[in-house]
Amino acid sequence: MSDSGPNSTRVAACAACLVLAFAGAPAGAQKPWLPEKAVEISANCAPGCGPDRTARLLQKLWQENRVIGVPVTAGNRVGGGGAVLYSYLNQRTDGHAVAIASGSLVTNNIVGRGPHFGELTPLARLFGEYITVAVKAASPVKNGREVIEILKKDPQALSVGIATSLGNANHQGVASALKIAGIDVRKARNVVFQSGALAITALLGGHVDLVPGSVSLLLPRVLEGSVRLVAVAAPQRLPGGMAEVPTWREQGVNAVVSNWRGVVGPRGMSAEQIAFWEGALVKATATEEWKEAGRKLLLSDEFLGSADFRRYLDEQYAEVKALLAALELAR
Repeated sequence: MSDSGPNSTRVAACAACLVLAFAGAPAGAQKPWLPEKAVEISANCAPGCGPDRTARLLQKLWQENRVIGVPVTAGNRVGGGGAVLYSYLNQRTDGHAVAIASGSLVTNNIVGRGPHFGELTPLARLFGEYITVAVKAASPVKNGREVIEILKKDPQALSVGIATSLGNANHQGVASALKIAGIDVRKARNVVFQSGALAITALLGGHVDLVPGSVSLLLPRVLEGSVRLVAVAAPQRLPGGMAEVPTWREQGVNAVVSNWRGVVGPRGMSAEQIAFWEGALVKATATEEWKEAGRKLLLSDEFLGSADFRRYLDEQYAEVKALLAALELAR
């Protein structure tokens, strides 16, 4: 049996936390960093959004399992594509504040709407949520391969409903596959909506032909029979209600797009502070309640500790910038 995968990564991250916490300290002379006052975990969107739900679940698990020995609050700091939250975070330089981050941390900077991740301290990637592509149940389009074939003949033959901005992970879930297939993505007919719900309403009304979105957004519509999923931008097929949906890879294009979620802290955090937060996140994500929430939403357990998360962000930045440059969205 291979020793690689989410569990071994989680164990390695926890071991790294301990090494960092005690590195260079004489035996018995130095204690690991611990918070001395209330800590805060924040999201850059309104209460009830995905990052907010993640923040509040972590808050609950930390408190109920006594992972953090001080009070934990969850907050919302909305605006500027995350700039408001990250500006606030960097004013809290004592290690007592962290924030939920997602793919928008990379995308927003590339399009000129937010800070570079290097202005923050990556602490851990928590999970991946892959982007899938929906058509109306009665659509003549049967699969992702047909989408490619149709758009190769005419890049404007199908309209795409994007929530909530061009260049984001939803947009990438279609555009990356088209670009790899040799289609001029600049010519695609995109319609931007203010929410995923509005994009789905337009799809059901016949106003757009395709809607890319997260599994958790589209799966309920699949189960009720109003939409079909023609592709998922995952490395392999997802389980449960998504098991019948082919990946883009299976359909001839190596497109993988995840609206991952992670946790970041202020710039310049010490090794001891990073070790503390890594350890707290390892413990929370190892609980059965966290795992059950992930299974329910078909989230992929892809935990990465701080160092690996930073390397992942470097890779993501290069890949996403190349795609957004092709879309003429990079600044």
